[in-house]
Amino acid sequence: MIARVIVDVATNQTDRFFDYFIPPVYEETTVPGVRVIIPFGPRKVQGFVMEVVDSSQYDLKKIKSIIEVVDVQPPLTQELLDLSVWLKEQTLSFHIAALKVMLPAAMRAKYKKEIKVHPEVNIASLPIEFQRLFPDETKKLDWDDVHKHFSEEQRKLITKAIKEGKLITESIVGTKETSKKRKIIKRNVDKQRLKEVADTLPKNAEKQKQLLQFFLESEDGKEWTVVDLLEKTHVSRATVQALVKKGYLLEEEKVFNRDPYEGRSFKKSNSLSLTSEQSESLTPIITSMENNTHETFLLRGVTGSGKTEVYLQAIEHALKAGKEAIVLVPEISLTPQMVTRFKERFGSLVAVLHSALSKGEKYDEWRKIRNKEVRVVVGARSAIFAPFENLGIVIIDEEHETSYKQEESPRYHARDVAIKRGSYFNCPVILGSATPSLESYARGKKGVYHLLTMDKRVNDVKMPTVNVVDMRDELKNGNRSMFSNELFEAIIDRKERNEQVVLFLNRRGYSTFIMCRDCGYVAECPHCDISLTYHRTNQSLQCHYCGYTETVPTICPECESDSIRFFGSGTQKVEEEIKKVIPGIRVIRMDVDTTRKKGAHEKLLNQFGQGEGDVLLGTQMIAKGLDFPNITLVGVLAADSMLHLPDFRSSERTFQLLTQVSGRAGRHEKPGEVIVQSYTPDHYSIQDVKEHDYVSFFQKEMYIRKQGGYPPYYYLTLINISDNDLQKVVTVTENIVKFLKGNLSNDTFVYGPVASAIPRIKDRYRYQCMIKYKVEPKLIAVLQEVIRTYQGEMSRTSLSIVIDTNPYMML
Repeated sequence: MIARVIVDVATNQTDRFFDYFIPPVYEETTVPGVRVIIPFGPRKVQGFVMEVVDSSQYDLKKIKSIIEVVDVQPPLTQELLDLSVWLKEQTLSFHIAALKVMLPAAMRAKYKKEIKVHPEVNIASLPIEFQRLFPDETKKLDWDDVHKHFSEEQRKLITKAIKEGKLITESIVGTKETSKKRKIIKRNVDKQRLKEVADTLPKNAEKQKQLLQFFLESEDGKEWTVVDLLEKTHVSRATVQALVKKGYLLEEEKVFNRDPYEGRSFKKSNSLSLTSEQSESLTPIITSMENNTHETFLLRGVTGSGKTEVYLQAIEHALKAGKEAIVLVPEISLTPQMVTRFKERFGSLVAVLHSALSKGEKYDEWRKIRNKEVRVVVGARSAIFAPFENLGIVIIDEEHETSYKQEESPRYHARDVAIKRGSYFNCPVILGSATPSLESYARGKKGVYHLLTMDKRVNDVKMPTVNVVDMRDELKNGNRSMFSNELFEAIIDRKERNEQVVLFLNRRGYSTFIMCRDCGYVAECPHCDISLTYHRTNQSLQCHYCGYTETVPTICPECESDSIRFFGSGTQKVEEEIKKVIPGIRVIRMDVDTTRKKGAHEKLLNQFGQGEGDVLLGTQMIAKGLDFPNITLVGVLAADSMLHLPDFRSSERTFQLLTQVSGRAGRHEKPGEVIVQSYTPDHYSIQDVKEHDYVSFFQKEMYIRKQGGYPPYYYLTLINISDNDLQKVVTVTENIVKFLKGNLSNDTFVYGPVASAIPRIKDRYRYQCMIKYKVEPKLIAVLQEVIRTYQGEMSRTSLSIVIDTNPYMML
């Protein structure tokens, strides 16, 4: 039997099937989807078995055998293997990248090289240096350790001994997938015998007697971890070990699941009665499930209209039919409250996958899915690859979010993968949002998606009133602070009424950049063409692209004047300012800097939910999904910060973000108010937020997109070229543009070459070209030809060509 394998070597030459013999010992376990260790050239690598066949087109004498099968049960199902072929083609990535993205990080291969004495060489015959390094034949040295910690002289000796055949190197393929093990203690004899032993123990063995008494009173078969047992009985480890040695108790090692929600109890919740709009939305979804038909539903429901309850009841229906469900949420800030809702409804049937979990926790959650211990997955983008085999529904909440698009290879969009999997399992896919992306809503209007609308909030709660403050007038009236008079008074009013405020600013750090008022010097990163951001906590200037930091200058490096000033304002500065003008106000700040630690998101949100803060101040991560009854005011400090980015989606993102953050106010009994501060208050994306009018915004934005020839009227592909050598980047980009223009149809437009919006990052110059098309059958083939042409150069030099067939980041 022969296994056709994709090897874990990401190059164009190796991006195909390789044939390997299956040794008789592995014939039973080698099935499509398992990982194997195989010889590849002089080294060992990991590979994925794609299919098992009984013949090969290659010379059988040259085919090598599989060394080892890693898995007992295949981690990838047949459906995911088929999906990987589609994903590779759609995203123009290597097949191995498409396969690896489907597995948790702990399961990805880790390669290391070890050095040991050749089995036929007598250690005593080696120089004394080597005898110290290799005291016996089992001793091995890690190749990386040798390079890091040994002197140059020692490294030369080792290299020479390898060449002479005295030492040999061996490549080891491993992964980080480790199970969490704990020692458990249980009874090893029956209770009658235990009682006899307890009665005959001498008086000075009081603690042993106490421990035996504890086991006599415990129920049959009960086992305890050592830690729990010591806590419950107040005896020492020595006492436990003494009874284990005597054979009355038994000590075993047992695998435990790492549970990120260990120790948390979730109150069971039941289905709520639905409003008429919720019922109307749920009915066609259930019909689609009952008929086993694949349909994509776009659920546009205003913030607070009860979309989550529709999701929960749709999932309940799928579970009753014996099927499984995937729910995607945009990143971790949303998951604490979302996970609670799902855990309360479905209990232990829910697994959670998001980036704040450790590698081990993610691996254990993934294993629960693969072992069919859970039937609902809630998670961020990569949870779309959950290895379910009987999927009944896929839900993408906040479907407009850009975090559903992966920005490194394979550059997939979770929405496309969801629809592909939905069509395979003949099940519905729900895309939910208060502000759907223009592409999705246009498809809904055309009937490609089934459009469902919920325009009213649950219990007829009123939408918050939105006031737009013109900051130009504030400046004219002499107010130079970052708070308009209206917002300042509203915050004080809420504090007096013991109500809570959300303040939103789309920037972390203290201020955006520092500048000399005399000569105009701006502190820039020496490795990237971008200004440095000032961070107050450690008095440093940081580049948010490459991580470069430097200390803050007190005098201008250019003209030596002391007129260096900070411009713009970040979350740290706002926090300081608000505490200065409103003494005693309690501010909880949420941004990348305060939420680095594991569990920090949840901790800060819990503090706010329990009333330990008057103001929740934060960046994008607080704009969505939060539901606190006491929030009655939302303040947006700089509504224009995203409006003037060089990106055709900037108006859409501004509208979406402002609508989302506005939706945090007045979600329960108390009425909500939103104050939006802007220097361009007349812009339609800000005016339509005021009226809560998505449809009006959609019409205006579609008109502008049509004029500019942007999605959804056209598809886009962006090609980014970068290198340390500027001349080379320009030449390569020009050649690619010429090739594209010569090989694509006349109705397809090719723009460029042009420098990227940030022309240099990490000392690499960046150029790009863009393809706009409506229908282009030759596109994938032509782009593959571009990659083939430059593959040699990319492997030899620092040239990089990145193709994104559906770009969300234009910078």
